[in-house]
Amino acid sequence: MIVVSDTSPVCYLLLINQIDVLQRLYGCVIIPQAVTDELRAFESPPVVKSWIAQPPNWLQIQPIELLEDVELEKLDPGEREAILLAE
Repeated sequence: MIVVSDTSPVCYLLLINQIDVLQRLYGCVIIPQAVTDELRAFESPPVVKSWIAQPPNWLQIQPIELLEDVELEKLDPGEREAILLAE
């Protein structure tokens, strides 16, 4: 099973110290580069920035080529790239 995540699940699981749930449920999780950038953002909580600075081996970060999609333009970059990566 391929699992793609956007920023919110990763961030909130880190904040409640339950990030290992992702590995236990899915083994491997893929995030696009935009999600990585959002997790590293200045306004991210310190625990989130610390975790993404040295991501675990079960997390794969994949760059994605953005395609023009009017419907997806309404979303933030992490959500948009996660949808495109999942497709």
